[in-house]
Amino acid sequence: MSLGQELRVAPRRQSLARRAAVRACEALAVACGGRSWFRARHLRPPGLLVRRERVSHPSLPEALIGFRVVQLSDLHAGPFVRAGDLRAVVELANALQPDCIAITGDLITHRAEDAELVRADLAQLRAREGVFGVFGNHDYRGRREGEIAQRFRADGVRFLRNEGVRIERGDAAVCVVGVEDLEEAREIDLERARACVRPGDFEIALCHNPRGALAFVRPCCLAVLCGHSHGTQLDLPWLRRAGPPHPGLRVHSGSTAILVSRGLGSIGLPLRIGAPTELVVLELERGRA
Repeated sequence: MSLGQELRVAPRRQSLARRAAVRACEALAVACGGRSWFRARHLRPPGLLVRRERVSHPSLPEALIGFRVVQLSDLHAGPFVRAGDLRAVVELANALQPDCIAITGDLITHRAEDAELVRADLAQLRAREGVFGVFGNHDYRGRREGEIAQRFRADGVRFLRNEGVRIERGDAAVCVVGVEDLEEAREIDLERARACVRPGDFEIALCHNPRGALAFVRPCCLAVLCGHSHGTQLDLPWLRRAGPPHPGLRVHSGSTAILVSRGLGSIGLPLRIGAPTELVVLELERGRA
């Protein structure tokens, strides 16, 4: 069995009745102004948070100290996030002066066409070394993820589909490595994704589903950035179990930090309780892991 096969997770499939109920709730919420509510409440400060995370390594080269990644996740364009709604998010991300920006999946909710709703906003993202992303399970709807990747690449957003990018800083380098989604991708190839990593390099991995994070754990991997769980979205008894399992915001395995973003979008209702929308800012430093 290949490592890609070992990473696979059985897709979560909901019954037709449950999907119909979710769609009905969405339609009612949209008709009641849910999109405007969500934008005002969750897509700008103070509802939108900046979560700062520091990751240390005792032998981090001087050139990589202070290297900063801003993570956006789970945008879910569609019923509640449409054209122009991410403008404040993008402005805030740019103001954080990132070395690179990472988008960790789920651009869309239901249709591939909805990726166009956030394309103009995301085209305004600016980072010294580039904007990179991976796809989430929702992004494979209609099997048109290739089209999405091609269109966003023209705007400067590169989706890493089992591939990596090596960023050099003097005589040091950090590799941003991304894999396809564990549930819906046709192929997951971690070895190919890590082909850019050379001896002595450090690594930051992008994996939409946190369940794949442990595959990246090794001394050179400083952090794995994930999303998918929405931080439960509705952090209330019984309701928190309705979505994907949430492992926590930060989990350590050896010297590797697994950071799980609560994301930016919403499914079913334009509502978040106990799970605010957020940008995650990762900054590298030298010190005890």
